[in-house]
Amino acid sequence: MANSSRTFSDVRNVILSAHKNTGAQDKVGFYDTWAENYEQDVALLDYRAPLLAAECVSSFFRGDREKAAVLDVACGTGLVSAHMRKIGFHHFVGIDGSLKMLEVAKKTGLYQQLTQCLLGQDEIPVEAETYDIVIIVGALSVGQVPLTVIRELWDVTKPGNTDNQEYKAELEQLIRALEEEQKWSRVTVVEVEEWEKAVSEQDSGYIPGAIYLYQKS
Repeated sequence: MANSSRTFSDVRNVILSAHKNTGAQDKVGFYDTWAENYEQDVALLDYRAPLLAAECVSSFFRGDREKAAVLDVACGTGLVSAHMRKIGFHHFVGIDGSLKMLEVAKKTGLYQQLTQCLLGQDEIPVEAETYDIVIIVGALSVGQVPLTVIRELWDVTKPGNTDNQEYKAELEQLIRALEEEQKWSRVTVVEVEEWEKAVSEQDSGYIPGAIYLYQKS
């Protein structure tokens, strides 16, 4: 049971003690010990990273949130997926090195699957190009998750639809060139998140579009 009398000073000492645990197994032991008080402690730290990461994904994701598969890497007790659930995502798989953290995450009922995986030592137990979203929050730092994991995260992520990106880049280059030649001036450019329903196999939900309005000089 979490200790309700903990203070910011207590949490500070806990985190500073983690800096002494440099080995992978030492880190796992640290998080196993911290799991019971983790959410209470990070609240005292005003830890906003899970919320900010979820909001960032939300602002750019164009697919069907209810169907999207999310891999929550270094998921801890489930803070990131909890925020993503609030903004419409439903399907979560979590991996973490700490069994005690995973036990807390299981109690949330958010995850379809939870797996213990020591990132950087164990291979991520996921097939290539499986997940629409792969998210890792608060674990990319010295003594936490090694940089080699990034390629593994890339591998398990589904590719996005890039068919139109090259054309759009050339279009906007031409538009800017005509502006620089003073042939026309921009009135407005409106980015539209839900242009029309997606029909490509690589897309779901709605696809974005843009409206360009220029006045000839």
